[in-house]
Amino acid sequence: MGRLWDKYTGTRYPDSGVAPRPTTELREALLGLGGPSGVFLVREGTSKERADLVAECRVAEMRLTLRTSMRLVPAKHEAHTLEERWEPALEGSGEQYGRGPGKAVYRQWEYRQGADGRRSKVETFRFDTGQMRNPLQNAVLGAGWTWRGVLFRL
Repeated sequence: MGRLWDKYTGTRYPDSGVAPRPTTELREALLGLGGPSGVFLVREGTSKERADLVAECRVAEMRLTLRTSMRLVPAKHEAHTLEERWEPALEGSGEQYGRGPGKAVYRQWEYRQGADGRRSKVETFRFDTGQMRNPLQNAVLGAGWTWRGVLFRL
């Protein structure tokens, strides 16, 4: 059940032959991602969050919030990650909560009149959850660590 469960939780392993780097190097690499001008921000986790690092992304256009909490386990060279998201409910009343490695693309459309006079549907905004997950995952895997997805708690 190991590999099947890994697929369900989003666990990824580094390429063979990549030597694991020290925890301090991985932490610095993760904290260097994102930034104020980037799509997301990586910060130190609080004791209440029970995480070493937390990556957050807020997309105001879609009323979407993504959070990836990471706990580094140096003994196993693993980064345990809990991915959470808050998005508008389909009924338009409030938010719905989800967790796990959900890959999604959020889009906004509007109708515009084209040069030929016809009305057509045009995409005005697009956000892919991979814009946050992929740089984090690549930093962990590039450091020779395992990206271990968890569903319940860190």
